[in-house]
Amino acid sequence: MTDWAHVLDELVRVRGQALVRHAYLLTGDVAAAEDLVQDAIVATFTRRSRVRSAEAVEGYVRRAILTTYIDGYRRRRRWRDVAHLFARPDEAHGHDGPVDDRTDVVAALGTLAPRVRACVVLRFYDDLTVADIAAELGLSEGAVKRYLSDGVRALGAALGPVRDDETHTVLERTTR
Repeated sequence: MTDWAHVLDELVRVRGQALVRHAYLLTGDVAAAEDLVQDAIVATFTRRSRVRSAEAVEGYVRRAILTTYIDGYRRRRRWRDVAHLFARPDEAHGHDGPVDDRTDVVAALGTLAPRVRACVVLRFYDDLTVADIAAELGLSEGAVKRYLSDGVRALGAALGPVRDDETHTVLERTTR
């Protein structure tokens, strides 16, 4: 097996589910998250010069996930405008506790603008600092703070007022 193929195999086998969970928080849909991860992996591995080890390439894939998500927002928004013409949303009955929390959080995340949602996911799911988020998304720290403020306010309106550590706990539960 060539070096890049070995790295790809190891990345998908060892970190594949974590990447899908990360993408799921951005998309709110398992199938879309899997597609997003696949697109990010393809984008990363088309430039084989970057491929060194599974640990190193995961950062490139995570960055590609964020970029692909933010860049594809208009396409997804257009689809959302006509999707109701093709299918009705699934209705869930009889779910309790964490399942309801997960559904509520994913629905609330779905109402956020792409950059706001990306900042919230990076802060509360990946536990990155404001400086790290700014570097990851190529934004100023002030813009990240504003996006986080807007996101927490919108999530508070949708989910009820929550302290920072409680928001972190609720967002963590979405992946379990």
